Amino acid sequence: MIPQANPRAQYASHRAEIDQAIARVLDKGRYILGEEAAAFEREFAAYIGVRSGIGVGSGTEALHLALRACGVGPGDEVITVSHTAVATVSAIELCGATPVLVDIDPRSFTLDPDKLEAAITPATRAIIPVHLYGQSADLESILSIARKHKARVIEDCAQSHGAMYRGKRTGAWGDIACFSFYPTKNLGAIGDGGFVATDDAQLAENARLLREYGWRERYVSDLTGWNTRLDELQAAILRVKLRTLDADNARRRHLAALYDELLTASSVILPLAMSYGEHVYHLYVVRSARRDELQAFLKERGVGTLIHYPVPIHLQPAYRGRLGDVGSLPETELAAREILSLPMFPELTEAQAQQAAQAVREFPADR
Repeated sequence: MIPQANPRAQYASHRAEIDQAIARVLDKGRYILGEEAAAFEREFAAYIGVRSGIGVGSGTEALHLALRACGVGPGDEVITVSHTAVATVSAIELCGATPVLVDIDPRSFTLDPDKLEAAITPATRAIIPVHLYGQSADLESILSIARKHKARVIEDCAQSHGAMYRGKRTGAWGDIACFSFYPTKNLGAIGDGGFVATDDAQLAENARLLREYGWRERYVSDLTGWNTRLDELQAAILRVKLRTLDADNARRRHLAALYDELLTASSVILPLAMSYGEHVYHLYVVRSARRDELQAFLKERGVGTLIHYPVPIHLQPAYRGRLGDVGSLPETELAAREILSLPMFPELTEAQAQQAAQAVREFPADR
């Protein structure tokens, strides 16, 4: 079976360096907020193109931390999309704020700026554009509307490590940005991890205080924070992988171009790389009106696939009725019925990609 993603293969490709990095941390005996975390914060912030980076425990906690650093709390509204991981909405509700969901642009699968302004109210405190599948949302349009209404922009970059928007990396455009290092990400840890990035010195200070109980001085809380720290082992592993992130992203683009070529005459709709940026193909997502049949067909032929995401947040049991209902976000709901993620990871061979594409081509166009 060709897997849809394969973090174990990434470890194998960096095994010697990762093992050395782990041994270095174990030998030093400092396992939380030590030299490795500090070095990674500097290195990844520089890579993104911002002045400050704060390593945290997960991508969800990065969003929670960023929202709290921006002062978001009960009574506030935060606009985002329903076509995303539940983490985006979960973080908003962790702050006591109310998520407000808008529809996506079906070309990019990201927040549709044309739908944004109508969702803004006097209670809107922040907007979270989600850079999905490795592609940026249309940030200039979103930022223009946000500035007009004095709303913070918090970029959700969990799937866009290294992606570009108009010549600058995602994570360097909004007031503050959040990354996940879940193992399957373009920059993935061997475990959980997250990151908050910002050029705003006050937001950076707020985030650093919040991630460790509000401490400036150890054991003395200046404000009410909590515990969400990137540990030394994960930081050391991420420092190794960061060195090859651009090469890994180039490999993903190469594989995506190969898929594009091989699937042009197939029955599926191919992903569109928007002209405003550079896609890094965290996922290669096709569309089919017969998605479930296609997925079963590919499984029979040894091709692993996943659906990112099968149920929009507003239609999930925990949120349905209070964040929306059937028909409220038509493009999101249509996408959820049609999308399918094909195998995509840097270690995927061309032969495997060709095998996957051949299986897609063999799927009958008619019932």
